[in-house]
Amino acid sequence: MKKLLFTALSLLLPLAMLAPLAQAQNAAAGRQSPEALRQSVEQFLLLQSNGLPGKVTVTVGAVDTRLNLAPCPAPQAFMAPGARAWGKTTVGVRCTQPVNWTIYLQANVAVVGDYVASAVPLLQGQAIDATQLVTMQGDLAALPAGIATDMAQVVGASSNVSLPPGTPMRLDTLRRKPVVIQGQLVRVVSSGNGFQVASEGRAIGNAGDGQVVQVRTQSGQQISGVARAGGMVEVAF
Repeated sequence: MKKLLFTALSLLLPLAMLAPLAQAQNAAAGRQSPEALRQSVEQFLLLQSNGLPGKVTVTVGAVDTRLNLAPCPAPQAFMAPGARAWGKTTVGVRCTQPVNWTIYLQANVAVVGDYVASAVPLLQGQAIDATQLVTMQGDLAALPAGIATDMAQVVGASSNVSLPPGTPMRLDTLRRKPVVIQGQLVRVVSSGNGFQVASEGRAIGNAGDGQVVQVRTQSGQQISGVARAGGMVEVAF
């Protein structure tokens, strides 16, 4: 009798030890995978940052382990209107079926690429040439907006302020000799996929080559375009 009791206990003991493990596995199967959420955010940010001038690296923060989210077959990543998809940012992930929930994850999008900086001290109002510039590499997302990434964007312009060597060149601090003057009659060239149309308009402001300028068309419509030499304004559709 003792032998039979011992045998039964020896069989039941492993089963009792396996029960908590099975329960834990079942519980895990009933929760949303944190890794799936992170992958959803990573893919979303890679898509949003497609076309940025540099090598893009996305790092997504950890998901709060205290969350107990129901499984979602198709979690959807999204960003608030006006949020930028580079640098330090926040991305939401929501589920609509079979249950509704929304969480937010922190992420960082680094964009390592070339940018233009001053190689020597630049004086305010001084015309800038290529010998006074240098190309450097860094995280463009960590720099101020509107950094020049090509020397052609800077050569021939002058700075609004004096700059020490190594200063990243910001397009909004540069001035160019106007190629379009306020009140001037300009040629507006509108182009798109397989078409190009030319018309006339009158410039509402001054603009250097490559800068945006407002133009009032003959019909009275106000449009924006890029000023070019020779009194031309390019409008892309």
